[in-house]
This record gives sequence, C-alpha cells and structure tokens, in this order.
Amino acid sequence: MVKSFASGIVVPKEYIWPVNKARVLQPATTLVQDAHKEGLAVYASGFANDNTLSYNYSFDPAREYLQFVANSQFSVDGVLSEFPSTASEAIGCLPQNQNASRAIKTLIISHNGASGDYPGSTDIAYQKAIEDGADIIDCSVQMSSDGIAFCSDRADLMKTTTAATLFMDRSANVADIQSADGIFSFNLAWSEIQSLRPQIESFFEGDLIRNPANKNSGNFVTLSEFLEIAKTKAVTGVLIHIQNAAYLASKGLDIVGSVSEALTNATLDKQSTQKVLIQSDDSSVLLKFKDNPTYERVLYLQESISGAPSQVAQDVKKYADAVFIHRDAIVVASDNFAFNFTATVPALHAANISVYVGVLKNEFENLIFDYLSDPYVEIATFYSQSVDGFVTDYPATANLFARSTCTSDGAAYSVQPMEPGFLYEPEKVAEPPLLSIADVVDPPLPAVAQNTTSQSADDSASTTQTPASAPAPKSSSTSVTSTSSCILFAAMVALLNIYA
Repeated sequence: MVKSFASGIVVPKEYIWPVNKARVLQPATTLVQDAHKEGLAVYASGFANDNTLSYNYSFDPAREYLQFVANSQFSVDGVLSEFPSTASEAIGCLPQNQNASRAIKTLIISHNGASGDYPGSTDIAYQKAIEDGADIIDCSVQMSSDGIAFCSDRADLMKTTTAATLFMDRSANVADIQSADGIFSFNLAWSEIQSLRPQIESFFEGDLIRNPANKNSGNFVTLSEFLEIAKTKAVTGVLIHIQNAAYLASKGLDIVGSVSEALTNATLDKQSTQKVLIQSDDSSVLLKFKDNPTYERVLYLQESISGAPSQVAQDVKKYADAVFIHRDAIVVASDNFAFNFTATVPALHAANISVYVGVLKNEFENLIFDYLSDPYVEIATFYSQSVDGFVTDYPATANLFARSTCTSDGAAYSVQPMEPGFLYEPEKVAEPPLLSIADVVDPPLPAVAQNTTSQSADDSASTTQTPASAPAPKSSSTSVTSTSSCILFAAMVALLNIYA
C-alpha cells in the first residue's frame, strides 16, 4: 500500500534495532528487509551524538551509524541526524574491520585497560584493550601492605573496588597522597584486597553512567600477571606507572625495586621486541631506570601548562624521553568553548621529547562544545597538533580513527579538527603557566624503611581483617589517622575514667 504513494519510509531507529531497558541491543527486526522487498527505501531517524546510546556502542556515536549501514544483515538507505558530520565520518571514513590497514602511527595507550567498558586494571579490561587495538597497555602499580605489586588506578581503593563495604574501619587520611580520607592499598594485605571485587568507575551521572552490567566484572591483576598478559598477547608494549614512591619507602615498601624485579623476571629488561615505558611524576623515580637504554621514561605532568622554555625542556630531557600531559595543556577552553592552542607540543618536540595526551573519554560531557559531542573530532584535533600518543579509556575509538581512510593525504573526506573560535568566540581566558624547573625536578628518594608490618602473602591470609600497624608520622605534614585507632584510644580513655 505504501508503495502506491511513496518511494520510501522514515522510521525511528529503534524500529530497526530495538534497545531494551538495560540499554543493550536486541536482535534486529525485519523491517528493512521487508521494506526493500516492496521496493521501498528505508531512512532511520533519531540520531544525535548527545542522545542516550546503547552500551554496545561504548558511548561512541559513530559506531551506532555503522550498526545500521555495515552489519551483515542489511543496510538502511539513509539516516536523519542532528550531527551530520558524524554520520558522514562514520559512513565515509571508518573501517568496518578494526584490523584494516593503519593510516597513522600515533600510539594508542590504554588507561587502566579498556576502563570505559569494564572495571579498570582488571584482566578483562586489559583483554578488551588488546582486542580493541591498543598498542600499549598500562599498569598503575600499587602496593599491598605485605609487598605485593598489583595494578590499580590509585592507592585509594574506595572508588575502584568494593573496599567501602568491608573495610570502612580502615579508612585513613594520608595527606601525602590526597586530602580526602581513603582506604589505601598499602594498609591492606594482598589477601584482603583479593577479598574485594573490582568496581567500574563512572565520571558522569544519569545516562552517562558506565555499563552497570559490567560493574564488578573481572579480576585484580598483579604486576607479574600483567606482564605475562602483555607477553602472551604480544602487544607492542607496556606502560608502568609508578606513584607515591617516596611515601611508600617510608612505609617500608620498595615500589621501584618491585617494578624492576618484575620486569627482570619477565625478561623485559634486556630485549627490544616490546616497548617498556616507565611513567612517574617523580623525576627521581625516572632516574632509577636511566641505566637501561631499552626503557622509555615518561614524565607525568599533573598540572596544566601552556608551553616550556627551551632550558626547562632540556632539563626534562635529562629525566625523560616523553611526557604525559592533560588535554588542557594543548587546548585552552573558556566556558566549555575552545579559546586557543598552547605552545606545549612544539616546545617539547623541539627538545626531542615525545608527547602523550589524555585521558580521552567518549562520553559527550567530557568534550568541549567545539568537538560537536564527537570523540573523533577531539582525536583529530590532537592528531593535527602532532601528539605522539593518545591515552584513552576507549582504545577501540582511537583504533578506528587510526585505521580511517580519511586520515591520509588526498582523501575525499576528512575528520576535521576543530578550530578555536570557529563555533563561538569565548571571552579571553588566561593561559596556564609555562613549565618550570620546580615542576620537573624532585628530591632524591629516601631509603626504604624497615617494614615491620610486612609479611608474606601466605601469612597475611591468616590475619585477614587485622589492621596493619603504621609507623609514627615523620612530620606534621603527614597525617595518618585510622578510625579503628581512634576507637581504641576512646576505649582506653573510658577505662581510665572508670578506674579514676
């Protein structure tokens, strides 16, 4: 009947690929095939980058278009989109095969594995990152109280594990690490950490919460197990992030020695087949690895900068071969609009220092307006600024960009980088300061104290739930206050009052 007065139909995209309440794709309907049998074209409507997407797409709007035009069952004849540039890049540029030839060589570096899809730093997150095309998989090394090195984004386990459900009585304030209270790995034995479950970390609320179905998926990974995964899967390389080395030394925990030993045991210290990147915000940590020429040392710059004087860049080169910088060290934004580009990348490149930028996230709330809620525009922008690596929660998106047919010279279409002021010219904003020597050079690491609470992983299993005693604070700047210690003190005071 429709054919008698129309040559095609426009239908909501959900009529073709239904999505259930858990935001998971359901089997496709036969609408497209049925319409095509009747000689009708089918146009799917309702596409927008800032819409609620199925979790199958990992918050990547381009992958939704590919689902409608590049699946094995059918292809719609057109899409109606509020962001036509994203539809064009998806259909005209992105490969249907994630193993297509790679057009650009910029490194794809995972951030806690594929932490946008699974709890970070777990076996399943690393497996997904490798499958999604990450060149370098990363491990931020933490230490248990009994000296086990394992992978986790940070020492405070409150947001990345279920620690709050079991060990709130072990909450402490460690001013040398962070201002807020936390449940820290170095106050828990490895057996206690293994009793927890990983927890996916969401950075946004509402519809941008990361997939609840994967909330507690995967298993914790020791540093040795991480290195074995990398060797078995033959990834291009690994990045080992060392944090809080000076503080851990005061606790009797030698994180630098643990990393060195693990790399040696994995025979990654005397080979060049796989890259080994050692990253730290502490220049003294990087110096510890200076004598191994096969390691690439990466200085983690925590603060935003707008460039680096030549002499400072040369000083960075004494400690590091590369730097990690945050996105706002390249793009200065005002009121969520791009104001200008900094001189950070050219200044560091002039000193022969590679630049890795992150952390990239697909969620549209993570993107300034100039990127049109499209993570590919952000990646294209950093690529246009000649960065050497993308550090990302979603390696699959960076991989699709790297294999895009539109990144080569002479391509019919390109994923255009944004230009500050093109979409809207914001009010002038002060740029971040230039990199200084104080941002680069750190004091020598202290000697590792005797760890009177350290015990073997086997012994610690028999003392699960027993708080490890901590050494007395070395100065007033380090405050470690345990809730359980406060309770014990209060009980002693009460007894004294009773017998007074």
